[in-house]
Amino acid sequence: MNPEGLPEALALAREIDERLRGLPLLKLLFPPFVFLPLIRTEELVLGAQNVFYEPKGAFTGEISPTMLKSVGARWVIVGHSERRNIFKEDDEIIRRKAEAALSHGLKVIYCVGEHLEDREAGRYRDVVLRQLSYVPASENVVIAYEPVWAIGTGRNASPEQIEEMHTLIKERTGLRVLYGGSVKAKNAPSLAAVRSVDGFLVGGASLKPEEFRKIGEALAE
Repeated sequence: MNPEGLPEALALAREIDERLRGLPLLKLLFPPFVFLPLIRTEELVLGAQNVFYEPKGAFTGEISPTMLKSVGARWVIVGHSERRNIFKEDDEIIRRKAEAALSHGLKVIYCVGEHLEDREAGRYRDVVLRQLSYVPASENVVIAYEPVWAIGTGRNASPEQIEEMHTLIKERTGLRVLYGGSVKAKNAPSLAAVRSVDGFLVGGASLKPEEFRKIGEALAE
């Protein structure tokens, strides 16, 4: 839920668009729902942070795939760790959201990842493989690996840990894989150098246009 108001959101989107201009990357921007219809960019493709699995109906507070398309969204994120942890969305709900988005012509970033207790207990591969078993078979899906224990905790996944998980995901799905664990300008070059990393799902650093630019440069290089 950033930034707090429309003027700030429009200014931020405009600056991000300008700072990332010219980088040979697919650049996606996922603003809050209420800002989507008003943001205009030249190089950024717009997406939504969430979606509901029905096209219409009595589901107060939810946003349908058709609504998102009508205001310019082309992508949607499903299964983000915050949706799973705070709002208790399970694998079946996330699968239904992904299928609904795909059936209405949206492309999907499908998030997977394990908690610290899963990592320490040695069951992290099993957790991610279970989550992957719900991913719809579609070339319009991109996986984002989010080790939950490396988000906002000060801990970072090592290049070896990332390579292991991205390779596992690619072997299972054949899809592109983004890394999404506290990506910042200072760690972007080492993360981008991991052979199996196809891109980043950036959180807080995306609110800082100059830092976002440096992350993009690391990927482009």
